[in-house]
Amino acid sequence: MAAAAASSSFLGLGPSSRDPGAVRRRSRGPHNRKKGWKRWAGPEARLGREIGDFLEDVVLQQRATGGLIAEQPDEGLFFVDTGNAEKDRHLNKGKEKPLHVDLVLQPDSKVPAPKDILAHQIPNGRKEKRRREFWEKQAEKGVLPRAERRLRARLRRARGGPAENPPEKGRSDPERGFYDIWGADNPLEQALAGQDAWFLQQTKKQRVKRPSRLQTKPSQVPAVEVPAAGGSYNPTFEDHQALLLRAHEVELRRTRAEEKVEKQLRLPAGTDPPTADSVFQEQCEGLLEESEDEEGDAAEPGDPPQTAGTPPRPRGEKKTEQQRRREKEARALAVRRRLEKVARCRGQGLFRLRALRRELRHWDVELRRRRRLRDQKREQKEALPRRLGRLRYEEPPPEVQLSEELPESLRTLKPEGSVLRDRFKSLQKRSLIEPRERAKFKRRYRLKYVEKRSFREVT
Repeated sequence: MAAAAASSSFLGLGPSSRDPGAVRRRSRGPHNRKKGWKRWAGPEARLGREIGDFLEDVVLQQRATGGLIAEQPDEGLFFVDTGNAEKDRHLNKGKEKPLHVDLVLQPDSKVPAPKDILAHQIPNGRKEKRRREFWEKQAEKGVLPRAERRLRARLRRARGGPAENPPEKGRSDPERGFYDIWGADNPLEQALAGQDAWFLQQTKKQRVKRPSRLQTKPSQVPAVEVPAAGGSYNPTFEDHQALLLRAHEVELRRTRAEEKVEKQLRLPAGTDPPTADSVFQEQCEGLLEESEDEEGDAAEPGDPPQTAGTPPRPRGEKKTEQQRRREKEARALAVRRRLEKVARCRGQGLFRLRALRRELRHWDVELRRRRRLRDQKREQKEALPRRLGRLRYEEPPPEVQLSEELPESLRTLKPEGSVLRDRFKSLQKRSLIEPRERAKFKRRYRLKYVEKRSFREVT
């Protein structure tokens, strides 16, 4: 206790020294919280901070000068400038002075960088080592790898020496013969000529027949369509007005479609909006049955009474022989008159050959006109995108700028549209992919809000 009292009554010699006993220790807060664990307090903390600052200063000196400044000799810290500025400027006249940005990027640390172990590792090092040892053993036997043989042969040809073997015509030889691999005179299939088709099919040696559908494109639309002349950065007045008219028509159709939907959803004129009572009454329609209506509809007063003892109607009297004979003669006369009329029409047809020829000619012209119309409709249908999915293809709006938005020069031109979106729409228009739309985000679970404990303690 005496030592503690003596140490507490000790007064320092510094100008800023104070009585330790008079200094009250500030409360640092509870230590049972996580935020109180990392807070240093007491003489051990001060000593630790002093040691950390000292070590940091030592590391900084080693990086800047390669060691402690106190241990450096005077020649390493100072130098005597005995040079001549004019002479140095004359000597360094033809030399290039490095830029300041390059000097800034130069390392200023005298401590070497730590060794990167990964930089000295070679991928597949063991495999390459075994391969190198294998070819060393082969070289002792006189066997060289293909790359080495080709290199030695090239050097031998450059010196003009005799070639060991005649060069073989390979794929890179410009004098070799070319052939169509899909043609009938393909030399690769000459060995299979004259053999049984069933044998070739079963042994998988016969070439697969290319389907005819792969020879035709799904759409005749070009891959890159030429834009309208009015979309240029310096279009003529007529072209720009034509493009504006086209954009106006597209916008007008879209507005009419929206108005049509709004008109269908709008309440009729003079109709009040439904109330709760009207909705309830409409839902209760047909649930109540009235017995009076059922009894009234059971019997109609105008229907004649049906009795079980009513005798059937009497059948007609039997025809006589004279009546049957007359009906038979009338049927025969009608058949004879019909045949006479047909013969008379055939006889009269000989005198109207010109009219028949004219009618046939007109009918032929009409058939040709209908055939051309069908071909035009088929071509127009082929030019349209196909229905590949549940969505229909929507034509993108024309890329157009207003008259006041036209730039004065190409330098001030602002890009209109997107190249990526244009290519995506082109693939859809050519029926290469189906029209798509952005998937709607649907949250699987509802959001759960949690209040953190640290925030709860502050509030």
